[in-house]
Amino acid sequence: MSKMKNWVVILAAVMLVLTACGTKKEDKGSATTTEEGYELVHKGKLTYAASGLYKPFNFEENGELTGFDVEIGKAIAEKMGLEPNPVTNPFETILQGLVAKKYDAIIGSMAYTKKRAEQAAFTEPYYYSGGMIWVSADNTDITSPEDLKGKKIGVVAQSTYEEPAKTLSDDIQYYSSDVVALKDLTVKDRLDAVITSDIVGFEAKDNGFAIKEVGNPLWVEQPSIAVRKDNDKLRDEIDKALKEIIDDGTYEEISQKWFKRNLLELDLQDAELLE
Repeated sequence: MSKMKNWVVILAAVMLVLTACGTKKEDKGSATTTEEGYELVHKGKLTYAASGLYKPFNFEENGELTGFDVEIGKAIAEKMGLEPNPVTNPFETILQGLVAKKYDAIIGSMAYTKKRAEQAAFTEPYYYSGGMIWVSADNTDITSPEDLKGKKIGVVAQSTYEEPAKTLSDDIQYYSSDVVALKDLTVKDRLDAVITSDIVGFEAKDNGFAIKEVGNPLWVEQPSIAVRKDNDKLRDEIDKALKEIIDDGTYEEISQKWFKRNLLELDLQDAELLE
């Protein structure tokens, strides 16, 4: 009888340990509400995500995440009195990760669209860029969007370039990195064209990629910071911090560092804004 009691005691102890472990696992990463009324995944930190594969906006160098997006996120976090905590997530599932509370925000060159706004709340744009067609430097066959019919086009999956590419060709090759796609343009018979940001394409070209642009940008995008739709107070605080870094010159300094120009200074009068 005493042995039976011992086994009961041991079993009860094991169940308590398992229950405690299970509770700890579930609590990990759960959002906490600040005095300001918004939620954070980790107390005292602004945790923001990017793919880490979109140089020069967000990429890894010497084991550290860096780039324009990362520095903008850091400046915003500091204005909010928070510790910046940049993390990476594949772009294809980055919105799903936000909804699942893996991080507080996406600061990863995600352009605002009405479709994305169904899943997340967006701040004001923190830069503007154009969607542009890129081909290899020796390509003479493609001089306009119409020439892409039947051609092999490279795009990043779930990017704003995917749907327009489908309207131009039925042969789409998907990538997780725009830089890799642009590099493939220089490999014979691998790709005919890539549709990506004008900024990223020009950066690659300046770094020795044998590529060239086709015409003018097809549209102008509005990359913005995304937060969960039920966390709009955080969106408001980020918007406030964004305005502050623009007004005090911090934004200008970061933009000049990475691009030698201010990415918010774009004439939008006759531009077709992507929505």
